[in-house]
Amino acid sequence: MVCMMNGETELHGVELYTPQVFGDKRGWFKENWRENGPLGKYNFVQENVSKSQKGVLRGLHFQSPKAQGKLVTVLNGSALDVIIDLRPDSPTYLEAENFLLTDVNGYQLYVPEGFGHGFLSLEDDTVFHYKCTDYYDPEGEYCLRWDNEITQNLWYGVPHSFILNVSEKDKGGMNLDKCLENNHF
Repeated sequence: MVCMMNGETELHGVELYTPQVFGDKRGWFKENWRENGPLGKYNFVQENVSKSQKGVLRGLHFQSPKAQGKLVTVLNGSALDVIIDLRPDSPTYLEAENFLLTDVNGYQLYVPEGFGHGFLSLEDDTVFHYKCTDYYDPEGEYCLRWDNEITQNLWYGVPHSFILNVSEKDKGGMNLDKCLENNHF
């Protein structure tokens, strides 16, 4: 697998990669992950795929104490991916960043354990794929409000005419101060 790192991101431990794509008039082929490749240093134990229509916003989700690292990519369509560092000992604690992930740019984003993560589907039939370093734990799952004071401006690419479709669970996400007060990290 040939994979290029696209450069450092602003947040400590976050990595952005572009896998090499081999294509011709018939289509294309790429390896998304390989144990002996640059992303093989992560021990993934669960793989998830979601399909969303335009305007679906999922997140910002995190687990504690069984935090999940995630390798995310878009297989079809496009998504605006937003992450926030919730690790109290991190040099980028409570900082956030966004990334445009599309089936055309092929970016893969590694989001370390201890981050809140969410995405907005920018077109119909967006297929979002992620590998996780720990199993889903419904007892330790939390949701931080997607429009909290740190991440609210990171959803900037959304047209004003865009109608957001947010689940009731995600609408009821905790405010940042409540998260900090309850020491969920």
